[in-house]
Order: sequence, then C-alpha cells, then structure tokens
Amino acid sequence: RLPEQQKMSESPLSWFRGVYLPPALHPLNKTFVKGGEWQDTDSTQEKRRAFLQDFCRKYNSRKKLQTHLVHLVSRIYVEDRHKVLYCEVPKAGCSNWKRVLMVLSGLAASANNISHDDVHYGKHLRKLDSYDLKGIYTRLNMYTKFIFVRDPMERLVSAFRDKFEHPNSYYHPVFGKAIIKKYRHNADEEALKTGSGVKFKEFIQYLLDSHRPVGMDIHWEQVSKLCYPCLINYDFIGKFETLEEDANYFLQLVGAPANLKFPKFKDRHSSDERTSTEVVRQYLKELSKEERQLTYDFYYLDYLMFNYTSP
Repeated sequence: RLPEQQKMSESPLSWFRGVYLPPALHPLNKTFVKGGEWQDTDSTQEKRRAFLQDFCRKYNSRKKLQTHLVHLVSRIYVEDRHKVLYCEVPKAGCSNWKRVLMVLSGLAASANNISHDDVHYGKHLRKLDSYDLKGIYTRLNMYTKFIFVRDPMERLVSAFRDKFEHPNSYYHPVFGKAIIKKYRHNADEEALKTGSGVKFKEFIQYLLDSHRPVGMDIHWEQVSKLCYPCLINYDFIGKFETLEEDANYFLQLVGAPANLKFPKFKDRHSSDERTSTEVVRQYLKELSKEERQLTYDFYYLDYLMFNYTSP
C-alpha cells in the first residue's frame, strides 16, 4: 500500500517544492514560565516543532516562494499587546482561542462572557493581511506564531456534524442544496428547497469531487492550505487532543495574566457528544473502502505534517 500512497501523494507534495523555508526555528521565550510542571509539555512541544521542521526540509528546496504573502497570512489573527500571531484552524478550538485573544488584547474582561456571534462576527480582532507589507513582515519576524491542529478525520466529522446536523441559515442553503441536487438521486422537493438533511456520504462525495458544485470552506479545508506550516515557521504547535494543557502552557510562555485560563466549555451544541475516535468510526462506516482511502488521501499532508496516525 505504501507505493500507492506515495504515488497518490506526488501531486500535493510537489506543491511544496521550490519554496523558501526559513533556515532555523526560533527558540521559545520561556522566561515567563514558572514551576516545573510544564517539563513534559515543553518536551512534547519541541518534538512537534522538530518533526514538522524535518518534514518541511525533506519536501522543500531553498528557492524563493512565488506566492502572494497576503494570501499566506489571511487566516492569521494578531494580538499586539503580547506579540502573538494565531492561525485559525476551525474545529480545533478556534472559537475559544479568539475569546482568549480578545481578553489578551483588553477587549474583554473574561473569555466566559463572549458570545459565539461576537467571536466570529464582531470583527474585534485584526487579521495579519489587514496590515501593510512592512507590518506583516515585522510581525512575522518578531511575534510568537502559534497554531492548534486536530486529527484530520475528527476535524472533518466535527465540521459535518456542526454545519449539517443542526439548523444553519448559511450552510444548508449554500452547501446543502448544491450537495443534495448533485449527489442525491430522486431527491424530494423539500430537501432541494431547504438543503437540510445532507448525509455524510453525500458530503464526502462533494469533498472528493474535482468539479464540486460549490467551493471549499475553511471548516474542512486542509491545514496545509489554511496556515501553510512549511512556509510560515510556527513557534508553537498545539493539538486539540491535548488542548487545555497545551493552551495554558502557551499562555504562560507569552506572559498572559495569571488568572487567564483557556476556557473548558464547548462553544455550541453543548449537549451533543463530542466528536471522538468512536464517533468518527461510526461515520466512516457509511463510506465504502475506496471513499475512506480517498478521504485519507485528501488529508494526507495534514496527517504527515503533524504526525497523526492514519485511521
């Protein structure tokens, strides 16, 4: 199976060839960290950074990047007080991270009192692409850049459950209607009219279709295309699987107020069971063996970059 995977991966991996990779990792500033309880977390962090660096070095040459810088940083949020840059990966704790950034920047007193709509539609936080080129370069070079990722299949299933299994005034009419129209044979008028009730198998057919009836969305876009981890040297790589531990260590690293802890609450649909390995397994049962393989291939780079085990 390995030669097949290598063959399938030739195209996406070649996307990284011929780009400029910064030559060295910046050491994390650990002057704010107090106590020895973060030793294991720090060790894990260094291993993640080294692993990603090795991966990127393997698939990159030293030629210069020919891509718009503004596009590369379009998902990165800026917090100037503590000099941090956060690349948003939806379904990997991003809502609570935005709440934390609002507290760090002085826009809110507590992360617990900020609504979902205020987080995502309030436009309180600036993105890096809103600065001029000098402002972008200065922050990329001087600020602590961090990213939080998640097992690709868990993230995918979580996005599907959130956007298609609950009422949604955007995803049902925009994505749902197009998906049902193209992939459901003999769809009834109600489904075609509302776009509600998309099945996971239909969603995967859309995802894998090179002629999708509607474009990609950040909630299921690959992290490799959201945050460009081989082009932007992230100083800290957190994982959803160790979210609270990683996040609170990072807050210490950047000198956040001692009383600021990463929120524990689930942002929406709090009564739903969290998307776990077992929940993912149930959804994958709806797919054929070929569909499961192709879905894995779709997220192949994300699996490799962040050292996740294939399902």
